[in-house]
Amino acid sequence: MRILLLVHSFNSLSQRLWVELAERGHEVSVEFDVNDELTREAVALFDPEVILAPFLRRAIARDVWQSRHCLIVHPGIVGDRGPSALDWAVLEAETDWGVTVLEAEAEMDAGPVWASASFPMRAAAKSSLYRREVTDAAVEAVIAALARLESGAFVPRRPDPADPAVRGRRRPPCRQSDRAIDWTADSTDAVLRKIRSADGRPGVRDALFGRPVRLYDAHRADRLSGRPGAVVARCDGALARATSDGAVWIGHVREERDKALKLPATQVFAAESADLPTVAGYAPIRYLEDGPVGYLHFAFYNGAMGTAQCEALRAAYLAALARPTRVLVLMGGPDYWSNGIHLGLIEAAASPADESWRNIHAMNDLTREIITTTDRLVVSALRGGAGAGGVFVALAADEVWARAGVVLNPHYKDMGNLYGSEYWTYLLPRRLGAANAQLVTQARLPMGVEEARRLGLVDRILPPSSSDGCGAIAAAARALATEADFATRLAEKRRRRDRDEAEKPLEAYRAEEIARMHLNFYGFDPSYHVARYNFIHGIPKSRTPLTLARHRSRRRPDRTARAPRQSSDDGPRL
Repeated sequence: MRILLLVHSFNSLSQRLWVELAERGHEVSVEFDVNDELTREAVALFDPEVILAPFLRRAIARDVWQSRHCLIVHPGIVGDRGPSALDWAVLEAETDWGVTVLEAEAEMDAGPVWASASFPMRAAAKSSLYRREVTDAAVEAVIAALARLESGAFVPRRPDPADPAVRGRRRPPCRQSDRAIDWTADSTDAVLRKIRSADGRPGVRDALFGRPVRLYDAHRADRLSGRPGAVVARCDGALARATSDGAVWIGHVREERDKALKLPATQVFAAESADLPTVAGYAPIRYLEDGPVGYLHFAFYNGAMGTAQCEALRAAYLAALARPTRVLVLMGGPDYWSNGIHLGLIEAAASPADESWRNIHAMNDLTREIITTTDRLVVSALRGGAGAGGVFVALAADEVWARAGVVLNPHYKDMGNLYGSEYWTYLLPRRLGAANAQLVTQARLPMGVEEARRLGLVDRILPPSSSDGCGAIAAAARALATEADFATRLAEKRRRRDRDEAEKPLEAYRAEEIARMHLNFYGFDPSYHVARYNFIHGIPKSRTPLTLARHRSRRRPDRTARAPRQSSDDGPRL
């Protein structure tokens, strides 16, 4: 089928659907929902059989949904309506939730239902649920809806509010007043639900040290307590704040002022928190060991790795190398493995160019340690997505394993034509060959794990799972550590590293990449700095990149106009 993805932006759900639909042989193009005229133009150019809207912030124009099948992906159970479906589900501690695919009509989320899928809720942030459970369910529901549409035998129906099986209902937008925190009375669980219900956006409005802020990235602070509302400790960028029955870690905040950025809490309140006790608890970096296998976890918020985080991870990596293991597994985090340099911290720096320079060198130092490890096998286990430099740090390992459903973005150019580093000019051709490496980096498209395995970017696909999926990783790592030819493989690894170094030293690759990056950071072309500013401040694109809008990159032959779709409330029931 020809499917046009109509989106506000190309977010994680949109990328996953793009990957899944293309993998199934559909012809897919993307149009950003800038205005109705551009949408109409995209429809005329591409002549889609279906318009799929997985992420919109406004209604589709009437003439568009009257002439085409327009399917809306709603992150709520059947019958749910309103823009805050997942917010309410987290806030009200729903035990199970779902995704509904419905036909676009004049009234938002009120059209007949084509398919739905459900999932159990985790005690987690809205953004984490969206990236994992919601996205998995959306893929399931969209594939079912398209199959029903292609069959021609299925007629969608509207949910009956009188049906006891229809739990969803119309809900208003979730406001700040709905999730306001009463620090003197709210329990730890209540505070976590309120902050998690707004994680990603819009954050919970509150105050710290007398300054208005938005709160994000909340976690339980075990074994901590104090006067309710008091800030009682700090750890790795986070502040612990007491509740009525314990405390929570608040990892990130954004000040309530113009152009303020979401930053680590201790950075925003550096002076105010300087005298607080530092205790363990908020731990993005953790090392675990099980016999011959070590596991290095680094669950950085949104997968971004600032200079200090890279340095801390490098130190943790070197400490892990001091342990007597045969295999070291780099676990990343459950939502993201790594997305490369920390654009938010760079934007907040006094000199973004200087901080970009420091950050990329710190990423390179970490990557070099992984490449030059020859006394054991190193595995990158991707439970969540990876992008830009994060992909190439992963490729520094001997093997790359990825959970089914993970999406990779192995390119930099969309960030203002950034050239990239992390020894990618060595690592990517080593796995793909020079020609395929050039194609991948220039395409600037998301990649699923099936395609990544075909190309050679991924060596093993792990079972799909909305949980951390650590069991399959542990079993595979133990098997790798106990292989009969382990010593032979390790010896071959050393020989290959020596051959590669003799042919062209790692420092030569780094010098060439860094020279290009210096131009990105300090040269006359401001593209990187403009793109970073727009990305961090959420400024929407004014046009769809031609890499995504394939209907705009080449003229398509005219096709016979399609008759308006027919709709009925009669027919088979869901």
